[in-house]
Amino acid sequence: MEAGSRLSDRIADSILSMITVEQRFCPGSKLPNENILSEELNVSRTTLREAIRILATGGILEIRRGRGTFVREDFEINQGRELSPLASAKVKARDLYEMRLIFEPEAAYYAAQRGTEEEIQRILALGAEIEERICQKEDRTKVEQAFHKSIARATHNEFMNRLMPVIYEGINKGVRLSKAREEVEQATLMDHKMIMDFLQARNAEGARNAMRIHILHAMDQLPME
Repeated sequence: MEAGSRLSDRIADSILSMITVEQRFCPGSKLPNENILSEELNVSRTTLREAIRILATGGILEIRRGRGTFVREDFEINQGRELSPLASAKVKARDLYEMRLIFEPEAAYYAAQRGTEEEIQRILALGAEIEERICQKEDRTKVEQAFHKSIARATHNEFMNRLMPVIYEGINKGVRLSKAREEVEQATLMDHKMIMDFLQARNAEGARNAMRIHILHAMDQLPME
């Protein structure tokens, strides 16, 4: 009973992250149906319903009988409030990437050690979506953000999650720079696969090194400033 309660709390947190951080669902928008969302989160519909009840009680979601579950119209999305001045600051791309180099390999290390099975599966699903978007020549910025955010969330370290709005700016710059170069996108695919393989194998050292290689590859493509 207690383990189930903890799982529903984690799933509620994941849905909240989809709303506030990934911004997949805005105030007033409808969530996917139970079958789709429970499959994406890799949990039972019973656990999903409990997570939705938690968020409804917290004033984030609204359950409309016969219509589905919606983000409340009056819910205000306010992400990274403490770090917003830093997130909005004009800084060089290389500075952002150096910060990523310090931060993200360790995040991958702890994610491999601490991430739940559903968290690891979500990272893998997002990695597959990035690959599909690259192959289809579609914008992947939001999915790329969600991929790195999911790794940070799997560390179960709240401060790492609060740093993500800053990290996003570095990811945005990286995606924009790689759009014009096919070889960079192919390197991204290979790097992501390496990261995902180590995370799936729960190889923390491997995940750390794979993330470090990924960011160093991206830094190599930065223009001189």
